[in-house]
Amino acid sequence: MSRKLGSMQKSWQYVVVAVLIAAIIGLVFVYGKRLESAPAPITSPNPIATSTALSPEAFMGIDLTGQSAIVYDITTGQTLYSQNADRQLPLASITKLLAVYAGLETLGEGALVPMTPSSLSAEGESGLMEGEIFRFPDIARYALVGSSNDAAEAIAESVAARRSMDVRGALSAAAANAGLTKTYAVNGSGLDVDMASSGGYGSARDVAVLAAALLKKAPEIARSTTEPAVFIQSTLGMPHSLPNTNQGAVTVPGLLLSKTGYTDLAGGNLVVVVDVAIGHPVAVVVLGSTREGRFADVNRLIDATHQYFVGVPR
Repeated sequence: MSRKLGSMQKSWQYVVVAVLIAAIIGLVFVYGKRLESAPAPITSPNPIATSTALSPEAFMGIDLTGQSAIVYDITTGQTLYSQNADRQLPLASITKLLAVYAGLETLGEGALVPMTPSSLSAEGESGLMEGEIFRFPDIARYALVGSSNDAAEAIAESVAARRSMDVRGALSAAAANAGLTKTYAVNGSGLDVDMASSGGYGSARDVAVLAAALLKKAPEIARSTTEPAVFIQSTLGMPHSLPNTNQGAVTVPGLLLSKTGYTDLAGGNLVVVVDVAIGHPVAVVVLGSTREGRFADVNRLIDATHQYFVGVPR
């Protein structure tokens, strides 16, 4: 009798264990299904974008001389500050960014660019001579760092010739490919055509987008604009040099790109890209300021931008 009782007890134990195992398996199955059907967690591609350390009030009360300005976060695509950012204004030598971008897109960094009589007819003397030939990266640096009108016109001419278009058409095509909606140019230098017409027009927002595109396509060319001077040689070894038109560029921490612009019609323009944290570039653009006011305006916006990201690890 005792043996039968022992066997029955063991049987019940097996049954209880089996039921418990089945219940556990059922719970795991149901929970797994819930996990599969649950929405994926929302994560930011950039932790800075949702950081509680950001300080939007950093841009409050800023008074600028310029007519138009933007602080554009290249990493997140966010506009951190805007003042008439979509207003179309004369670009002056900021237009050279478009000429270089068009050259990168159409010619490539391995191209050779000749100096022609027509390119050398642009206002201003930067030491280049007819018949000289330059590697594209060198002539591009000369156009941007020293703001050489001759260099920019030579690039624009080469792009137009490659595309079998006139300069205006070639630059307009490049602007469209870069996603610029307010930008067009009739020459590569941005020089005023006459007392009423500029060589290039665009908005602060377009300039920020263009600077970002150029930085992505040719970071070394962009970085050269932060140096105090540019030194190049023609293919025959003739040396040329120009000082940076933004002499304050070397003092800005984390600067990745800088380009000045000034004509009678445009007033003072300036675009810079600064790295506010590791690998986090932000474009700062001011258009329609004064010759000196553009630097003060951009410095105010850079200071506010750093304040905005004050709690972000550098």
